[in-house]
Amino acid sequence: MYFNGVYHLFYQYNPKGAVWGNIVWAHSVSTDLINWIPLEPAIFPTKPFDKYGCWSGSATILPGNKPVILYTGIVDGNQTQVQNYAVPANISDPYLQEWVKPDNNPLIVPEAGVNKTAFRDPTTAWLGRDGLWRILIGGRRKNRGISFLYRSKDFVKWTKAKHAIHTSAGTGNWECPDFYPVSKQGVNGLDTSVLGENVKHVLKVSLDATRFEYYTLGTYFPEKDRYIPDNTSADNWKGLRYDYGNFYASKSFFDPSKSRRILWGWANESDTAEDDIKKGWAGIQLIPRTITLDPNGKQLLQWPVEELESLRGKNVHLSNQQLKSGDLLEITGVTPAQADVEVTFSFPSLDKAEPFDPSWRNLDAQDVCSKRGPFVQGGLGPFGLLTLASEDLKENTPVFFRIFKDSDKHVILMCSDATRSSLKDNLYRPSFAGFVDVDLTDKKLSLRSLIDHSVVESFGAGGKTCISSRVYPTIAIYDKAHLYAFNNGTEVVTIETLDAWTMNSPKMN
Repeated sequence: MYFNGVYHLFYQYNPKGAVWGNIVWAHSVSTDLINWIPLEPAIFPTKPFDKYGCWSGSATILPGNKPVILYTGIVDGNQTQVQNYAVPANISDPYLQEWVKPDNNPLIVPEAGVNKTAFRDPTTAWLGRDGLWRILIGGRRKNRGISFLYRSKDFVKWTKAKHAIHTSAGTGNWECPDFYPVSKQGVNGLDTSVLGENVKHVLKVSLDATRFEYYTLGTYFPEKDRYIPDNTSADNWKGLRYDYGNFYASKSFFDPSKSRRILWGWANESDTAEDDIKKGWAGIQLIPRTITLDPNGKQLLQWPVEELESLRGKNVHLSNQQLKSGDLLEITGVTPAQADVEVTFSFPSLDKAEPFDPSWRNLDAQDVCSKRGPFVQGGLGPFGLLTLASEDLKENTPVFFRIFKDSDKHVILMCSDATRSSLKDNLYRPSFAGFVDVDLTDKKLSLRSLIDHSVVESFGAGGKTCISSRVYPTIAIYDKAHLYAFNNGTEVVTIETLDAWTMNSPKMN
């Protein structure tokens, strides 16, 4: 949340070790979203209503500029989940370091018929025109994902609506729901309570069964408290995702200081618990992103917050550089293990786009990428960046595009392929991928990759498709890492412009 000039990040944390357990709400603060100061945990188990853990939730700023946190507590060994609240002990403390959990907790308990072990993660509240506050709580009924709706006049006494705001069959337990408006006009973010004709709503859920998220865009009907997704994307596991890689339990908030909505996503480790213990930590917050509605109205666009550019150091610029079939161009002059790279590729024609196999239409992008990887020659592509590469190329994490022709349209595939990212064993190394919904009239595709030692965050076509990969090179580390642009398609590709920056280190926890 943003409060009185300070950004507050609360996150699930184990103060007693690098593996899961003993979960509290850790607390860090920043004035620029980049440099962070760790504080003492804000919420930790001390009461019967959170004896078995203080789990995910959200913050809401109430009228009178009063922040309140809603969070899930577990009250017994049977995993019964309830919703609690906490308020600052001293509102004049600029860092809000101490939080109080009043004795009238819990505010919400699962009623009869609600799965009490799948009843968690309250959202930021929004205020309706009728003066009632509303929140969503994630859950499931058998294998149907549910967002329960609760209403309150005073933020203390909450009543469950007769109908859930939305459900979807076959999606399993919904964790960490997020529900917020986006503007149909312009790029400004909206406060969570904004309603109106020029607004669409986003419902995002984290899928406990698959450990990835999906979202839909749609219409919220306040008088009925129902959300109806548009029919432009699937309302299930095949739906739109913020990120097609290592990205989960995300949360957005409205930043009034710059009129923007900011998204935080978490990336867990892809190596083993033993490795986590050796490191002494596990899991990272990815770079915060702004969220806007794509002008096509069918999806969201995401982009790293502008403050990230304050870390940019030495710059390398290239332009009008041709990449013929098989070319590998090294980008020198920056630190490849910690860099920000923006590149625009162009191509003279779409004629060499390879046919899209009809049998792939029921596959997701990751399956297609595993069949047509970065070193399988195509027509138009694969082309892109080879990040965190060793000199002998035994280790590398390619981020690339391939363009296919499928009957009367083109299919653009974006991949972040971790299969050769490390020589270590026991790693999760998929070829993460997503399709890119972009008009190729100008015969150009852009890519931005944030490379940071064990993570590569990539944004395709201005943030239409985003992929984050956790990778653990053993050779391509520090000054032994290399960065290349490549083309393994038969069609010549031109680097219209490429800018790469060495990234300086922020103040981190």
